[in-house]
Amino acid sequence: MTIREASAQWQGTLKEGSGRLRLGSGVFEGAYSFPSRFENGPGTNPEELIAAAHAGCFSMALAAILGSEGHTAKSIHTIAKVHLGATTAGPTITRIELETEASIAGISAEDFERLAQKAKAACLVSRALAGVASIALKANLADH
Repeated sequence: MTIREASAQWQGTLKEGSGRLRLGSGVFEGAYSFPSRFENGPGTNPEELIAAAHAGCFSMALAAILGSEGHTAKSIHTIAKVHLGATTAGPTITRIELETEASIAGISAEDFERLAQKAKAACLVSRALAGVASIALKANLADH
């Protein structure tokens, strides 16, 4: 199986320090800090990267499931919103909302919803994040 890697470097204390996140492929490198993670400061954060991974994985899973049923999407656009909340265990990803819109000829809204739910369950990132209390999906079929 394929192995993917990313790295993080941190300097300083939790609140005053800062770091850099880098994807192993080198296509992304960005700053992160306490303000970018727990407030609205500049930079990225691990949860934003999880959201990007989840949106990308779900879109590919949906394309695969549509293909297995004889459908090809003209486009699939997915937004993932990762909610970071406080629990007794500390800061926790408490909810993920996936919202997808696809343009697909010859499919009913009901079939699209069914296949989107199937993609949510099959997506590797959804399965990796199974400990998240709620992963919600809103699936919209664009004009087709």
